[in-house]
Amino acid sequence: MNKKRLRLLYIIFDLLTSQIAWTLFFFFRKIVFEQKLFGGDLRIIPDNRLLTGLIVIPVFWLILNFIAGFYDNPFRKSRLRDFGLTFFITLTGSIILFFALILDDFIRDYSNYYLSFGVLFGLQFTLSSIPRHILTSITVKRIHRGKIGFNTLLIGSNGKASDIYEKIITQPLSSGNKFIGFITVSEEGADRMGSILSNLGSLENLNRIIESHEVEEVIIAIEPTETETIGKIIYNLNNTGVIIKVIPGVYDILMGRIKMSAIFGTPLIILNADSIPLWQYNIKRITDYINAFLSLIILSPVSLVLTVAIKLSGKGPVIFRQERIGLKGKPFNIYKFRSMVYNAEANGPQLSSDSDQRVTNIGRFIRKHRLDEIPNFINVLKGEMSIVGPRPERQVYIDQIVKVAPSYRNLLRIKPGITSWGQIKFGYASNIEEMVKRLDYDLIYLENRSLYIDFKIIIYTLLTILRGHGI
Repeated sequence: MNKKRLRLLYIIFDLLTSQIAWTLFFFFRKIVFEQKLFGGDLRIIPDNRLLTGLIVIPVFWLILNFIAGFYDNPFRKSRLRDFGLTFFITLTGSIILFFALILDDFIRDYSNYYLSFGVLFGLQFTLSSIPRHILTSITVKRIHRGKIGFNTLLIGSNGKASDIYEKIITQPLSSGNKFIGFITVSEEGADRMGSILSNLGSLENLNRIIESHEVEEVIIAIEPTETETIGKIIYNLNNTGVIIKVIPGVYDILMGRIKMSAIFGTPLIILNADSIPLWQYNIKRITDYINAFLSLIILSPVSLVLTVAIKLSGKGPVIFRQERIGLKGKPFNIYKFRSMVYNAEANGPQLSSDSDQRVTNIGRFIRKHRLDEIPNFINVLKGEMSIVGPRPERQVYIDQIVKVAPSYRNLLRIKPGITSWGQIKFGYASNIEEMVKRLDYDLIYLENRSLYIDFKIIIYTLLTILRGHGI
């Protein structure tokens, strides 16, 4: 069974159980409440409310589960975590449905409300939990028996590497790691490891090896004190999407950085766990699309005026396109209203400054109020950018930045944004030094992302636009 099929099974069972739960709840209300309230021989037959509910209610639960991230990573689930997440989702959804559909019911006393809520929650939670528990149990058992595995690459060849390898493959229950080989950092222990695993090469071939062998996890098994080497490896891995694990040192253990998720698991630090909770991440994705769509509609009169003004300011296209580097290092074309003279970079790439003579008169106004970035919302709708995130740069400048601050590569772990904390603090960077200063704020944002922080950045951005502090 592959990931897509397993995810589809979770979705199908959720749709079916939510329909059954709603049907049972419908008849419960008819029998327990309406017959007692109105008396007589009340005919209990399906009506339009039931039929509508059988379509709308399952979709409602599906959206709620998607936002909570229940369908993500179906092969990496935990029965206990699933139970807790199902409880939280059902409680949240039942509260919403109670206030939306049940609160206006005719009742004799308020105890009927409590009973309705309890039955709705109980039916939905019980019926949805059963198939989920069965599916997750089957998957977990198949992983523990080694029937489902994740291609894993070991980096290192010394004693640490062989120790970690032995610990993982001799665990009472398999963690799902299928070692496809190792790569060397130094020649130490290479012959010994070569007798156990395939030697796939050195760090220079890391990304090619990951792609060709469809690697899902990388375990860095070198001394924790070799921070510079570990740092270089992590920078190269950040854009691959693999799970990165490293051996903890004494300091990591004392600081509580090791998070155990399995009793029989080998203690390793997962480095690329996302700082933003999954449910917030999914809400951010949805609101990005909604806000971008609405912004393009609301700002369409402004865009029309700017189109005419830019066209009258001189020759050249109204919309300026330029290649930038986005998520996982993938290039994309960013869209902006042209604020400079046509062919402004005929002599090669140049950063803009406050006194840049290439900026047109209308361009200076729209840059001051950041109106040139309105077409960025198109990039958001295309999935290339987010509303809030580090500003995307060109490859030529990224190459210069990483020489001074290699940590810049960490920003490629997330989508670039229309606005960011660094953008609010520094505006348009006119040189590499300013880009590096702005980097500190973007890195702090990266490790502290939340909907609350995004909201604050958007508010400060709006204030910046209104005050005309864009340049």
